[in-house]
Order: sequence, then structure tokens, then C-alpha cells
Amino acid sequence: MGVNSAKHVVLGSSQSRHDLSGLDVPLRSHGGVSEQTVPLLFNRPTAGLPGKDRLRNFDILDVALNHLQNA
Repeated sequence: MGVNSAKHVVLGSSQSRHDLSGLDVPLRSHGGVSEQTVPLLFNRPTAGLPGKDRLRNFDILDVALNHLQNA
């Protein structure tokens, strides 16, 4: 499953469901340096992966749709 949104949009339930009074800094969305390493986990073996040095988080759709072996 992939989730996308528009620029400057944060996905969540609603502002009224979160107590932000205890924050010392403004609330951020995803995208920090610490979130660049994303493990890609699958429940089936992969085959024919692209010859890249490493896969990136946006490669997950290609791998899931085109490179998973049948069960």
C-alpha cells in the first residue's frame, strides 16, 4: 500500500484529537534524514531486482508489482 498527499499536507485523523500543548518545537511531518533508511520487507522471495547499488523507499511499488515470486 502506498499513501501520497499534496505538498504541505499532513495526513492524520484530526487536529482536535491530538494534544500539542506539550511540544517544545513545532510538529513536523515525515521526511527527516532519520527516515531515509526504510526496510523493504516482503513475504515472498524476490527475483530479477534492478541492478542498482541499493533500493530506495520509492522502489517498493516496482518490487512488489514486478519482482516477487509466486508462492
